[in-house]
Amino acid sequence: MTSRVSGDVTTSRRWVSLAAICTAAGLVWLAFADLGVAVPTIADDLNADMSALAWANNAFSLVAGALVIAAGKFGDVFGRRRMLLLGIVLFAAFSVVAALASTVQMLVAGRALMGIGAALILPATLALIPPQFSGKAQLTAFGVWQAVAWGGQAVAPAIGGVITDTVGWSWLFWINVPLSLGAFAVVRALTPESSDPTASRRVDWAGLATIGLAAFALLFALTDGPSVGWSSPLVIGLLVATVVLVLAWVWIERTVSDPLVDLSLFRLRPYDGALTANLVMNLAYAGLTYLLVLWLQNARGYSAVEAGMLMLPATIGIFAFIPLGSRLDSARGGRLPVLLGLLVLGLGLFVFTPMRAGSGLWLLALGLVVVGVGLGTLSTPISNTAVGDVPEQLAGTAAGVFKMSSMVGGALGVAVLTALARGFTVSDSQDAITEAGLTSDDVAAAQRALVNSASYADALSTLPQDLRDKVTAAVVDAFSFGVAQAVLVTGVVTLIAAVAVAFVWPRQHDEETSRTTRSADSTQ
Repeated sequence: MTSRVSGDVTTSRRWVSLAAICTAAGLVWLAFADLGVAVPTIADDLNADMSALAWANNAFSLVAGALVIAAGKFGDVFGRRRMLLLGIVLFAAFSVVAALASTVQMLVAGRALMGIGAALILPATLALIPPQFSGKAQLTAFGVWQAVAWGGQAVAPAIGGVITDTVGWSWLFWINVPLSLGAFAVVRALTPESSDPTASRRVDWAGLATIGLAAFALLFALTDGPSVGWSSPLVIGLLVATVVLVLAWVWIERTVSDPLVDLSLFRLRPYDGALTANLVMNLAYAGLTYLLVLWLQNARGYSAVEAGMLMLPATIGIFAFIPLGSRLDSARGGRLPVLLGLLVLGLGLFVFTPMRAGSGLWLLALGLVVVGVGLGTLSTPISNTAVGDVPEQLAGTAAGVFKMSSMVGGALGVAVLTALARGFTVSDSQDAITEAGLTSDDVAAAQRALVNSASYADALSTLPQDLRDKVTAAVVDAFSFGVAQAVLVTGVVTLIAAVAVAFVWPRQHDEETSRTTRSADSTQ
């Protein structure tokens, strides 16, 4: 093993260290998902339009996604704890900028700069687990990290709504400061440094620039596509640029002496399988939650806070089945629980198929619980395989690539499911449109409002009064059908992905042997 670890990691110290590491990661995951419910309130306070505030929501993930691979590599070279501490400081400092924002431009800038801190935090928090834990303890540690990640995303809308309605939206950012200070103090005192002493300190600036720009271009296109249209010259240009930049990046990494990412990482087939599963699970969950929150607000009339609360059943399955995934990983290796998790996730998405505008909330809750079971089963084995089972000197880089797949998957899920929902809505609403006497322009405006607007009522206010009731009756039912069909297609994609992962990730006797060895190393 060539990775250097400094400091004595006692049993008690490492669990306290893990708590601080997960606090830092949890703040990032909350920041990814807690702002959306506050957007209407912020729009009133800052006198901003919804499209401008969409950038406040998206700037964070765009910057984090563009920099996360480079941040993982910097952790390997300069020290993972050092990068984590730097990330916590930047995240807290720029949270103050966002909290003090008096204009939408200042808010966008603050959120974008927070993304720099997030990019440094996420891969470091994952990569610092293997140096401190092994065997069953390592699986438990990864399980805690994943519980915080998925739990944070699941409860973020509810937390964001409560904070916004009580102490005000600026406290979505102020709260980061004391929590970051606490995490910083504990990590600095108890978390050992870890790095790759053999890694060159020469920075692959060409590789860093090309993969960063490729990630930014792809995430920008996926974020902007649903609102401006996929045929927009800007979106098409960004997608073409993404392909060109990725090809250029691969060529650079194959030719430079000290690449940003050692491409031999992708010759590890279990790692490739874990990346594929991670991308699909993030695609499915991000797209599902985005559409369901819209459906709850726009078709059922719930407030943002109520919609966030109604999404909480997913946490039941997540928290209940993360331990099962860990036990299966320890006993049978990562392949089996990942495949089972993808299968259950796909079946959970099928539960939403009969959903219509008047469907009972029990159907929503049942589907979310089953989806949560799938996510809980596969989340720990995925992270353990992608970070814990790679050569430790590559842990930071592997974690960076792994978290980029999460962000790309999430952005792809929102973009693809939004496009599918819109397409099915248009297809299903034709008869109702004819009966209601609406023009194609009328219904197109309503469909765009349903899929893109955070407030359907606000969007409809732009239509003439005599059309509003007709639009509501004709399009809401079609939108409900469109959401259900989009989720159904995602379920099919998830099951196809399970087959692909089974092919990419072969059964290996060596995997079970290595897991048994690690379990013998540490049973604490």
